[in-house]
Amino acid sequence: MTADVIVLGAGSAGLAAAVTAAREGAKVVVLERHGFAGGMGTASLVHTFCGLYLLGEGPPRLANPGFPAEMAERMLRATGDDGPVRMGRVWVLRQHPVEFVRIADELFRESGVEVLFHSEALRAERDGDGWTVEAVCRGQRKVLKAKALVDASGDAVLADLLGAAAERTESALLQRPAYVFGVQGVVEAEEGLALAGRIVDGVRRGELPKEALGLHFRSSGRAGEIFGSIDLSGAEEGDYDPLDAGCLSRLEVRGRQVASAAVDFLKREAAGWAAAYVSHWPVRAGVRESRRWIGRHVLSEAEVLAGTRHADDIALAAWPLEFRETTRGPKLRFPEEDRAAGIPLGCLMPRDLDGVFAAGRCLSCDHGAQASLRVMGTCFATGQAAGVAAVLAARGEAVEGTLLRLRELHGSPE
Repeated sequence: MTADVIVLGAGSAGLAAAVTAAREGAKVVVLERHGFAGGMGTASLVHTFCGLYLLGEGPPRLANPGFPAEMAERMLRATGDDGPVRMGRVWVLRQHPVEFVRIADELFRESGVEVLFHSEALRAERDGDGWTVEAVCRGQRKVLKAKALVDASGDAVLADLLGAAAERTESALLQRPAYVFGVQGVVEAEEGLALAGRIVDGVRRGELPKEALGLHFRSSGRAGEIFGSIDLSGAEEGDYDPLDAGCLSRLEVRGRQVASAAVDFLKREAAGWAAAYVSHWPVRAGVRESRRWIGRHVLSEAEVLAGTRHADDIALAAWPLEFRETTRGPKLRFPEEDRAAGIPLGCLMPRDLDGVFAAGRCLSCDHGAQASLRVMGTCFATGQAAGVAAVLAARGEAVEGTLLRLRELHGSPE
């Protein structure tokens, strides 16, 4: 199988990269390990788009034009919501994972992207002036060739396969994983501080595991359906390693244990919860941070906090640094005067490779900057840029033209 561009991963960044590249006339193949696109927003049930809107006072303003704005519009039509909602100092757009899957299917079909679901990259290597990728699906291997690659795997999988420069933050500082699950049967229920207090009391009495302290619930926007969210330590036995199968397996089991215990407890103790039940589990726990590429520019925490702009910015980072290094909830650090920092093209370009691009939460940045860049709204924007850059590389054109082409297509970010 041959293509102009192969995209690894169909999460927010991979979806944006693939659709953008196909709209530019490229033949695009996507490898996705699950049976649907959306990544954290579908498989992990993360039900808000963060990073779509600029920080600061006043009405919501989209940070990045093009694909991020299109996704916001399509999701609003799908959910029937009036618009984004203010949560403290930030704007978020509620999204439903079921609608996200449907929208992604539509985008792939409309743009002509070929998607290979249930497929993962097993090997990748240079092949003349292009690349060969070997993929596997249920033991069956397929060889694909392309002129350019986009790594939107979230875990910098291609960096590992190619032996390229990548880095990981030490286990103790990695952002803790999220576990989100669906609940139905809750009617006119106790909520807010009253519910939080009841959960704290349950932990103190030994009827709930300590991980339940960070549990919170939010309406899905559909009648009778809510989502519960827990931050887990990821290190029930030993250090947290989001790339290790044993660690990930323990994480999934622990998430289900905590969620089940919490719902059973609330059925006994809380008003309106008597008929509640867990209606669906995530396909996988939400890993927030793992391995990152080392690119030609490594965006730093200091740059994000200063709202630094660069001559070759391809997107803006419009989310505070959201640290979840413990299970005690987020710690937010906002940039100076709420200025959105620029994300330069060099963050998408591996330090020592041509024709390969990174997008999403595994692009080139440090641990602090990644706490801002990893959200889905920003992933849409970096994926869009990676898609354009990959097409230019596939055509043998200078990838430095990415910024100009983005401006021709969508104008400049705010």
